[in-house]
Parts: sequence; C-alpha cells; structure tokens
Amino acid sequence: MAIEITWLGHSCFRIKGKGATVITDPYGEEIGYSLGKPKANIVACSHAHPGHSNISGVEGSYRVVNGPGEYEIANVLITGMATYHDSEKGAERGKNTIFLFDMEDVLLLHLGDLGHMLDAAQLEQVSDVGVLMVPVGGVSTIDAVAAAEMVRRIEPRIVIPMHYQTEALKFHLDPLERFLKEMGIKADVPVQPKLSVTKTNLPQETQVALLDYKVAA
Repeated sequence: MAIEITWLGHSCFRIKGKGATVITDPYGEEIGYSLGKPKANIVACSHAHPGHSNISGVEGSYRVVNGPGEYEIANVLITGMATYHDSEKGAERGKNTIFLFDMEDVLLLHLGDLGHMLDAAQLEQVSDVGVLMVPVGGVSTIDAVAAAEMVRRIEPRIVIPMHYQTEALKFHLDPLERFLKEMGIKADVPVQPKLSVTKTNLPQETQVALLDYKVAA
C-alpha cells in the first residue's frame, strides 16, 4: 500500500496510508494559506502556535499528539522527540516536538519548527528515514544552510522542504531557492501535486521532492 503525501501549505501535510490519515501542524488561515476541511485519524502538532496547532480546522474523529512520547494509533507507530524552537534551548521561542511516523513499513520524519541541529542520540533514532519534511525558511527555524546539513546527517531517501516563503504566506520567510542552492540543485525540480511512496519505490540516493500546496478536500 502506497503512502500518499499532500502538502497543504506551511508545515501542514496530509499523510494517507492504508488505514489512517495524519495531518501535521494544521494552521489558522490568518497566515495566508487555505486549509480547507481535511479529515484525519491523527493530528500531530509540533508546538502551540496558530500556524501549527489549529486542531479545530481538522474534521473527523481523531487523536491529537502534541508532545514527546510513543504512541500507537490506527496501526501507526509515532515517536515524538523533544527539541527546541531555537538554538538557545528554548529560551527564545520555547519547545518543539519532532515526530517520527512508522506507516506501511516506511519511516517519515516531520521536524516541525526545529531551531537547531539534532544531537547524536537523536540522529541515531532517525537513522533509517524514508521521507524527511524539513523547514528551510529560516527566521523562526533552521535556515537553508542548516537544513541542507540536516539532510546530509539524516540521509533520508526523499526530502520535502516546507515552511518557506510562497505567494500565499502573509509573513516573511526565506525563499525555497536558497535551500535548493545549498543542496547543489541547479536544474529545475518538477513540482508535484502529491507524492506516492512505498518501501520498494524509495530512491537509493537522497532526492528532493517539491510539492505544490493546495486546499484539502
């Protein structure tokens, strides 16, 4: 069974597997994007901020995970790991939770609003990631340089950049192009409406996948 990944804008993704749908970091529409009315079994929020924790914007009978711990919901194994929203151990912007999802034998890692590099113990926990969702827009998270270094350390099969400047966003973040430059990508990367992954179709070498944001039906 393939996992279908749709970017709903900012740090919000719909991750749909055989028996469960996860929504990550649902936002309030005041940030500029239109969330629509996505349905989910699981809603994962990296931190309590209107741009990342608009739980009421999601429909369905769902469980919320919003902190560190291990969870099993609808046959999805979830590991939440404690991190920080800044490089000063939370002194500037507080805490952040990164989430590792084990779905259909694929590990997916969502970094939320991570503001620092992961330490050796954390990197060990995410050593076999198939899909990495990483913030690249700086300002309130790691920037393009740090995001590219994070990709090199984690070595995911697929990396999906998120949390960067788009025409929809109403406040300033760095553009996607800075991250692509840091990754050494010179040719145009095709933008896809969604990404379908299985354990067997993951590339051997790290690839960047660009998704187009859209309203969730």
